Amino acid sequence: MYPRIIKHSKEKSFFLFGPRGTGKTTWVKSSFPQAVFIDLLESEIYNDLLANPQRLERFIPRDFKEWIIIDEVQRIPAILHEVHRLIEKNRYCFILTGSSARKLRQRGVNLLAGRALKYSFHPLTAVELGNDFNLQRSLKYGQLPSVYIESDPKSYLESYVETYLREEIQQEGLTRNLSAFSRFLETASFSQGAVLNASAVARECAIERKVVENYFAILDDLMIGYRLPVFTKKAKRRVIAHHKFYFFDVGVYRTVRPSGPLDLPEEMAGAALETLVFQELRAINDSLRLGYDLFYWRTADQVEVDFILYGEKGIMAIEVKRTNRITEQMTHGLKTFLKDYPQAEAYLFYGGNRPIYEGKITILPIQEALLQLPDILQGVSIQK
Repeated sequence: MYPRIIKHSKEKSFFLFGPRGTGKTTWVKSSFPQAVFIDLLESEIYNDLLANPQRLERFIPRDFKEWIIIDEVQRIPAILHEVHRLIEKNRYCFILTGSSARKLRQRGVNLLAGRALKYSFHPLTAVELGNDFNLQRSLKYGQLPSVYIESDPKSYLESYVETYLREEIQQEGLTRNLSAFSRFLETASFSQGAVLNASAVARECAIERKVVENYFAILDDLMIGYRLPVFTKKAKRRVIAHHKFYFFDVGVYRTVRPSGPLDLPEEMAGAALETLVFQELRAINDSLRLGYDLFYWRTADQVEVDFILYGEKGIMAIEVKRTNRITEQMTHGLKTFLKDYPQAEAYLFYGGNRPIYEGKITILPIQEALLQLPDILQGVSIQK
């Protein structure tokens, strides 16, 4: 098991949300070996607690002082009322893992009204992989934990996507038309890292726009898709209004997206690199509780910066380029952004092999940048 960098509460209950396959269950079991573990994917336990959530107390030894883990808590939203009662009555500490918050919100559950913190779990990061980190492997198969230990990661990812369709979409009743949703997934994959046009996606997969909007909301709720908003704070020039779209992991994106002789390899490779940086930014920001909000920036005249991080720690602009040569045009977006936001830190990650320093812009090889990303985001001086 790879060590995870997530910072978590030592004495207060918390939710741990993340897509299936990111290693939540493995992590909680290894990090809290003395905990009572209640698996709601186990049929007998699920049926018992579904019939009567108050039976939860029977699973906990008398005078128990350790953590209590409820895995896949979204399967029985009503159990949170009992969790709430037991926190108040016995001061128990719960860890509540889940791969979807959709049912919890739809059933009006209050997520324990502040009595539990909320954390997010992501695919592995380069830092967590350490010496096993392989940039080309990550760009091809992503960074789900099993991908780095499976002998056939391609087959694993194909099974992963199919399982998600069956277990999370069909069994949970999120959509009645699985065929339409499958077409939508493929079409959405062509929007990876691009400005999202829901009407165009609807036309391409022959589905009504309002249905497509609901499908994107499903991806949000299952944490397998993410819509990145445009940065507009104190804008000095007109910016566009549409979000960009990303699947949460490179390997999942490449598995969902159909490919053939008419698909340009460089197009997919560019989206894959941008996706890898995006998932690393999200994972490190959430795991280390850095508090950044993530955006992108694009003006009406198409000047763009791939990622903007904004929070109490400051403003950071990051551009990603696959090429191993840097031209003036490639830094134009960052330079324009710095004119409007001179207090920002600016980075360009590229396919070359040596750091370059151009004015306020730090240009780093992509592998080096990913391994130093926690320090970069925390404002620690990086190695030069």
